[in-house]
Amino acid sequence: MTRKGTTPVRITIPARHARAALVKKGKKVRVINTHGTQVVDCWAFNAHNTAEFMSMEHCRVAFERYRPRRGDTMVTNLRRPILKIMQDTADGAHDTLLAACDRFRYEQLGCKEYHRNCTDNLWEAMIGAGYKIAETPSPFNLWQNTPVEPDDTIKPNPPAYKKGDYIVMRAEMDLVICLSACPQDITSINGNRPRNAHFEISA
Repeated sequence: MTRKGTTPVRITIPARHARAALVKKGKKVRVINTHGTQVVDCWAFNAHNTAEFMSMEHCRVAFERYRPRRGDTMVTNLRRPILKIMQDTADGAHDTLLAACDRFRYEQLGCKEYHRNCTDNLWEAMIGAGYKIAETPSPFNLWQNTPVEPDDTIKPNPPAYKKGDYIVMRAEMDLVICLSACPQDITSINGNRPRNAHFEISA
């Protein structure tokens, strides 16, 4: 968090973990794919009522497509604006279809012991920031290279982005943003190596 006219403070999202922060209406969040290979699961909740949250189902209806573009406004489960995409160096190459990974997903992939996951990361980060939530919404999966193929399949492709790629979103209400550096290291979605990412909050 910074005062107007000062340099934004860069906050680290540690590999396999999440961070949550309050963002006041009108402030901007820049999420940075520091190494170019990291998927970042993104959630946003109304800071005054976490039962209202950014909803991928409602966003797709608002966009009339499954991927948002620069200038689009993400909406909540009450169909109200919550985040507007101001800049995006990946040109909309993000995912709104896939659920956050969870321990059950890793069990399906053969894990016998606990594996960190974005669902638990969300709850851990929100509780750590002092906020209660009642469910895990579907995330806005930044830099997740999972396009819908012509045969209607969804492939978990390796990352295809550049170091330092970023997306800038403006808060359309007071919100809490939560960002998880996805722990997936079994499929190639993070290049088989989860890494840290960063974000900044500015005027």
